[in-house]
Amino acid sequence: MQPDPGTAASGRIAPLIIQVTMTQSISLVIATRNHGKTAEIRDLLKGYPIRIPSLDDFGPIPPVEEDGDTFEANAYKKASFTARVLGLPAMADDSGLVVEALGGAPGVHSARYAGPDASDEDRCRKLLQEMEHQSNRGAAFECVISVAVPGGPALIYEARCEGIIAQEPVGANGFGYDPVFFYPPMGKTFAQMTMDEKSRISHRGKALRELREEFEKVLTWVRQHTPIPETFICEDDAP
Repeated sequence: MQPDPGTAASGRIAPLIIQVTMTQSISLVIATRNHGKTAEIRDLLKGYPIRIPSLDDFGPIPPVEEDGDTFEANAYKKASFTARVLGLPAMADDSGLVVEALGGAPGVHSARYAGPDASDEDRCRKLLQEMEHQSNRGAAFECVISVAVPGGPALIYEARCEGIIAQEPVGANGFGYDPVFFYPPMGKTFAQMTMDEKSRISHRGKALRELREEFEKVLTWVRQHTPIPETFICEDDAP
């Protein structure tokens, strides 16, 4: 399902319903059970008066079928579904590796590239096999983040990080395709970087920083209003 242009916006604050407590703590659910992804997002949003539970902090939730043709469609679908089911603002990202020599594959199928039950090692192995005789090893990680509210609009942020596919896996940090994604400006793969290094240049880090810049406006608005109700609407109509 493609996002409805009337419910998704890029680079601006849409009307946003936020759950808060009297300590000004906001709950924003990360719509994932991927521990590596959750750790990255929490690290990038640290320092804010915000609670960031993941799906693991709730009871059983039906899985969302990621059948969109684009990262944006999948991110929007996951965020809006989670917000509706839990009754809380939710954030979801869809990201993947886009390889030039493979016509953009694995793309939106990055997580299922080597089969539904494949491990990260399996996916990296399959990718390197596909790239064995390719001279063009250009690739990019792409990320789209969607923030949705129950029955309301969504924010959309997107970013990419360009690099090349390494000849072999290197490094023990990160997850997914990190060991085979080489970033020339730093001379190392994502899996060789510390979390702070990766967050500064990664696709997800860039998209989250865009979100964080807008989120500052929301937090400022929260602090300016007392007493703080349990639920309120923040709206900024600036383009």
